[in-house]
This record gives sequence, C-alpha cells and structure tokens, in this order.
Amino acid sequence: MTTLEIKLSLPDSVAKEAQAAGLLAPEAIESMLRERLRARRIAELREAIDQMASGGDAPMTMEEIEAEIQAYRQERRRASGA
Repeated sequence: MTTLEIKLSLPDSVAKEAQAAGLLAPEAIESMLRERLRARRIAELREAIDQMASGGDAPMTMEEIEAEIQAYRQERRRASGA
C-alpha cells in the first residue's frame, strides 16, 4: 500500500460540507478515486469501440505488426537494461 499526503485548497463552505458528509475520510477518497478510474476506463473502452465501429483505421499490415513487435521488444530490452 502506498501512503500519500494530499493538500487541498477548498472554499470554506465546500470543505465544511465535505467534512460533514464524510467525504474527506481516506475511505471516501479511495472510493471516489476508484469510481473515477473505473469511469475513465469505461470511457476509454467506449471510445475504442466507437473508433473500431467507424472503420476509421484500416487493419494493420503484417509489416506494421512486425514493426510494432520489434519496437515493443526493443523497449523491453531498454527498460531491463539489456
């Protein structure tokens, strides 16, 4: 688990209301972050589906696939220090 210290500057009214609602508790913040991350992943998936459905991109050629594989392998080697 990672421990983070977050400093927020909020209007007094918002801070008081959020505190009273329990939204500044670590569990509440974690829940909000998880929900936001989930929503972002869903939006990205929908965007990818829409893009595929629109047929905007032509399928990759075998040469393009091979180039992607080689670039991935090179990046992995670079990241591992090999």
